Parts: sequence; C-alpha cells; structure tokens
Amino acid sequence: MNIPTDVRTSARKFVAPTSREALRLARQALGDEAIVLTNRATADGVEIVAMVQEDVEEVRASAAAAPQALPAAAAVPAPVSAAAPLAADSVLGELHSMRCMIEEQLAGVAWNEKQRRDPMRGRLLRTLLGAGFSARLSKAMLEHLPTGQSYAQGMAFVRSELIRTLPVHEDEDALLAQGGVYALMGPTGVGKTTTTAKLAARCVMRFGADKLALVTTDSYRIGAYEQLRIYGQILNVPVYAVKDAADLHLVLQDLRDKHMVLIDTVGMSQRDRAVSDQIAMLCSSQRPVKRLLLLNATSHGDTLNEVVHAYRHGSGSDLAGCIFTKVDEATHPGALIDTVIRHRLPVHYVSSGQKVPENLMRADRAQLVDSAFQANSRSALFVPGEGDLQDGSANAEASAAHAEAERQRLQYRQLIRAMAHDAQEVAAAASALAAAPLGFEQARALWRQAADEDVGHKAVLQALMAHAASEVAASCDTHVLALSGQVGLKSDEGSDAYQCQGSLLLSDRGGLPLAAPNQWLSTAATRNATDPTRKPGVRQVQWLRQQDFGKAVVHMLPRLPAAELMLQWQVQRQQWMARAPGSTAVSDARTGEYATLTGLDFSFDDPRAVVFKGRAALQSVAQAQVTLRTDGGPPGLRCVVTRVTDARSHKVLAQSYALTNIGRDIPLQRLAQWQCWAAEAEPCLRLLRQGLGVLGGLGEAGDPHMMKRLLIAGQVTTTVWRLLQADGDWAVRTRALLAQLTGRPARNGRPVSGNVLYAGVGKLFFLLEALDT
Repeated sequence: MNIPTDVRTSARKFVAPTSREALRLARQALGDEAIVLTNRATADGVEIVAMVQEDVEEVRASAAAAPQALPAAAAVPAPVSAAAPLAADSVLGELHSMRCMIEEQLAGVAWNEKQRRDPMRGRLLRTLLGAGFSARLSKAMLEHLPTGQSYAQGMAFVRSELIRTLPVHEDEDALLAQGGVYALMGPTGVGKTTTTAKLAARCVMRFGADKLALVTTDSYRIGAYEQLRIYGQILNVPVYAVKDAADLHLVLQDLRDKHMVLIDTVGMSQRDRAVSDQIAMLCSSQRPVKRLLLLNATSHGDTLNEVVHAYRHGSGSDLAGCIFTKVDEATHPGALIDTVIRHRLPVHYVSSGQKVPENLMRADRAQLVDSAFQANSRSALFVPGEGDLQDGSANAEASAAHAEAERQRLQYRQLIRAMAHDAQEVAAAASALAAAPLGFEQARALWRQAADEDVGHKAVLQALMAHAASEVAASCDTHVLALSGQVGLKSDEGSDAYQCQGSLLLSDRGGLPLAAPNQWLSTAATRNATDPTRKPGVRQVQWLRQQDFGKAVVHMLPRLPAAELMLQWQVQRQQWMARAPGSTAVSDARTGEYATLTGLDFSFDDPRAVVFKGRAALQSVAQAQVTLRTDGGPPGLRCVVTRVTDARSHKVLAQSYALTNIGRDIPLQRLAQWQCWAAEAEPCLRLLRQGLGVLGGLGEAGDPHMMKRLLIAGQVTTTVWRLLQADGDWAVRTRALLAQLTGRPARNGRPVSGNVLYAGVGKLFFLLEALDT
C-alpha cells in the first residue's frame, strides 16, 4: 500500500546552517502558520520538515476516514528503504517524539483515577507535598494506604510508615564507645565547625578531654582554624591543621592513641569538582575515616538530593551517616526526611541552634516525623490548604486528564494511519512474531500488566511459572538446563546498587532460553564475604528444587560452588555443572596423583568443524574422573574439557573446563554441548538492565511494583534473545523494523544489538496498543 499523494507532496524539507535560518526558510515558503514535523542535525546542517496547517488537517481527516482494521500479512514485507517518501520518516519521527508524552499522561491519568475513587488519598498527598516530601515518595507510600480511611486514620498510617522507614542511628553509647576517626563534610555554610564543637563537647563529657583530638582541613576560609582552636581551648582539646593527604596521614599516625578524632573539613559546593579530591584524601588514610554528611534543613529537596549524590561515593567506603543542621530555621523539614529515606542514610544527630553543646540532640524517629507536619501547620503562605483545593477538584482533574489522554490517543492513531505503509508493516511484523516460537504473545501480555497497578508481583510470578511449565514440556526432551547468573543493577533515582540473581531455563534440545520464572533482588551494599548469596546458585537451587517441571533439572553454574554445597546437593540429588578455571587443584582418579586441570592428560575425541569468532575451527572434547583437593569435597566428579583449534594451523584458540556430578548415563558430547549453550546464553541475563529501563526502571526504595517490573523484564528478555538468534528473512526484516522504531537502524550490514532490539520491542508493544481499537 502506498502513502497518500497529498502527504507525499505537502511535506517540505529545508536545510540551513542553523535552526533559526532553517525556520526562516520554512516560514518564507509556507507562511507563519507552518507546522514543523521534524528537526534534526545532518552533515549538511540543520534539517527541518514542515507542512502547512491546512495540509495537516486534510491528512488527519483522510486518516480518520481510513478503514479501522489493518490488513494482515502472512509474511513481513520489505522494510522501508532509504529512498522511501519523506513523509513516512517524518510521521514516524513524530510518533517517537510523542511516545514519552503519552506515557506520562497515562501515568497521570492512573493516579488521578485513584484520587477520584478515593478523594482522601489526594488530600493526604497534598499534605505530604506541603510538608516538603517528594511526589515520588509520597505516591509510593500512599499506594499501600487502605481505601475508605478517614483523614485522621490516613495521617496515622502515613506517620507510622515514615517512622518505620526513616533510618536513624539510635545507639549513641555504642557509637561513642566504638570511637575512631570521623570527618564532618558538607557544602559551605552548613555548620560543620559548630557541629564539630558540639560533638567534641559530648565526647569530652563522656570520656574526658585527653581521649579526643580535633583536626581541620579548612585552609581556605579566613579564621577557620582560629575558630576551631578557640573551641579546642575551651574544651582543653588539641587542634591540628592539615593541608593534604600526607599531612593527614602523619597527624592521624601521631593521634593513634586518641579514642576519637573529629575532622572539620573545608566546605565545598556539591558541584565543585574538588569534592571528589577531598573524599579521596580522607579515604586514602591508613586509619579508616568515617564520613558524616551535614544536611541543611533549610535547603530545597532537589538541592539535598544533589548534595548526597556528590558526597556519597568516593574511592573508599560509603557515608557512615548524616547530621541534620539548622532544623530550627526550616519551614519544610519533610525534604530532609524524604532525602534520607530515599538514600538510606542513617541520621546520627540533629542540630537546632548555635549553643554548644546544648543544641545537638540524638535523632529520634517519631520526633523528626512529627516536626515535619508541625512546621507545615505553622507556615501557610506557600503550602496549599484544603480551601485552595477542594475534594471535588480531584474529579475535575481526573476528567480533564482522561479527555486529554483520549485526544492524544486519537491523534496518535491518526498519525499512524497517515503512514499506511508503516502501519501495515508494524501489523505484519506483529503477526510474524506471534506465529514464531518466541513467546511473543506472553511477553506482550506481561508488558500490559507492568502498567496495571491492580496486578501484583505474586500474580505475575504465578503466570511465569505456568508459562515455564508449558515451555519446558514443549521444548525439552529429558532435562531442563537452569542457567544461574547475577546482574548488577542501579536505581534510576539515587545511587542505590542492587544484585539481581536468577535462573534462566534453557532447552536441552537447542539451548535457547525458554523462561525466567523468578528473580531475587538484594542490596549490593549489604553483601559481604560471609553472605550466602555470594555463593553461586544457592538461592536458585533452593527455589528450583521445590518446583516440578516434569523434567530433571541440571543447574548450570558460572563458577564452582563451595565444597559443603556440593555435598549438600549430592544428598538432595541435585545435578549441576560448573565452569572451572584450569588452575583448579584435583587428584586424578586413574592415577591418584595431584595436579591441576591443565596438568591432566586428556584423550580428545575426533574433532568436528565449527565456527569460532567468525573463522573456521575444529572442536574436540575429552573427560576425566577427578576429586577436588579440598577438605570434605565430593569424590567422583567428571571433568569435561572442550578444545577449539584453528582449522589450518591447528593452533589452540580456546580451552575450557567444567566439573559436574552428572553420571555416565549422559554422554560426553551432550555435556559439552550443554556447557557451550550455557556460555552462549549468559549475555541474555545482562539484557535485564535494558528491559528494566524500558519498563520504568527499579525506582526508589518502597516502590511497590519494583519486583513486578523485574520479573516481567526477565521473561521478556527470553523473547528478545530468541528473536536475536532467529534465522530466516522474516527475522532479519523484523529486527530491521524494530531498530528503525528506536531511531537507531543498523548500518553497514551490522547486526542489531540486543539492547536496541529490546528497546524496539518495547516501542512495538506501545504502537500495537495505540493501533488496537
């Protein structure tokens, strides 16, 4: 089907060195009422595509009169070439630019609809916003609010939630008894020197002046050292000044007998590049320096967020906590509480005046939360009251938002139908994807549930388990391969780091990923050497052994598990196969001699032709019976070694080792194939990052739909990966179309990357929703 002639002829392109010159040419040719469709930079300058207002209305009218149903196609037609009419590219670019705007509008509609059904929720939201809390945290908290609550009950719920989630260091005795070196950091004027004196006074009263020393790094501010020295004289505490890391190291060495050392640092703007240098100086000391960040209660929430981001991470450890300052001057202290909740930054003390040491108190959860709303009640000039926003306004806002969303949807459909060729191509691609064994329809159904706030992660988990059982039954012969892996993730707001662990079920018939039935999320900062989640496959094996897929499960591990786990799994009859380094110490079951895997004498079978990194190669496999040289290690493991050599020179290109407890009933060639498939599928796990971005990201702490998005992103990853590996002209054309939808088409015959393909699938889902009447 061709693009209508009026669309092809009415759109005009103007190229000029600058945007202003290109706009001038467009207005000169089409008049002041010209509508700009696209604006992009090219090698020749700035290119603008514009149409006359009357032509746009005619296009929309003709599009509205077009048939509602799109023609189905058995095969995907050829993608739009570089010589396709300009209007098709223009309208497609317009579709891309509108996508984010429509998604934001629909998200607002969903929230306004909740307010319409429960007006009290909107009143509570206004109260939280008036107290200084961010909209994101406020909405996430009110997600858990039961419906039908009175305002008093709702406020009690909000208060209890804030008290529960507010991180506070409550044990001052333990803090002072532990001692150590503490550096007080923060922007200029936040009150570091005064707070240092207040802390010093508390320490002197606790264990005497001879156990404390003060240090300042502030050599920039006039009188900074003198101010701290005066405090030191009053408290009878020595004060030292340092200029650089070498000075700091020497001073801390001299003060190693002091129970506590307090460092008053130089104040710097959070946007100053020297902040990282200051953090590096403190972290380079051989004596550990714990950093406390001072947060100004009078600062705006965005400013506080910027300060935490700038001062949080350095070359050493993370921040130990924070201290609130100038709380007595704050009108909306809710921003402080919001910041520490989102960043999980423990509050140590609260400073509320200039008096030393009286105006420094231990942080109290209930008192801090109550102060946020008490301050709000005292300041009514910039805080919306109930008289300003009546409950009935929520209904009006919701209705207006619905009308705007419907208008946007209609405009979106009209633009799509104005470019009938691309619309037909999108529909045909969707038909081809649904017909292929990729799990496309399941992925699309999950994508819809990601935006449905009434669907929780437990319902998604049940759907994933049912899908996994169906895929295993249809695509596996005797075994299902469970590939275990870990992916590092970061939240979109703040700098929270997470570790995602999950299992990817692979077919023992072809090695393609079938399902990702579950994911586990842990905070990376809390993990340590004794954390059991560091051991590969622990959570995955424990969870999978409770499931029944109708086939034997083989756990494919990225590295060797601990000896005690091997023995435990042996008792539980769990089959596993793990990649092992060549330096692994073993004893040869045939000779009883100790050796490493690389030192064993293997008899390789006849090589077979393969392709290795794009060139012809030969692959051969061998095996040996070994025992790990560890205390309590399981006996009788099979070592499977795979060697790849150059087809011409017979030079060894690669050699890999794997250990397994699987018996001789599974042939060597099959085990080697399983290990090869597992290695090839590992990049599929890393696509989870891209999937989370398409679905909205991890969000902040307390986000009720974080786990649901994680589960959905994992399953859609299997569909994207199978499409990435699919053969045939239809697959090539579909990948090209999806890349075109992202605005990043493949060039010079290069294959489409997995990240681009994932983004394209997300855009395709959105287009199909817009086309669905």
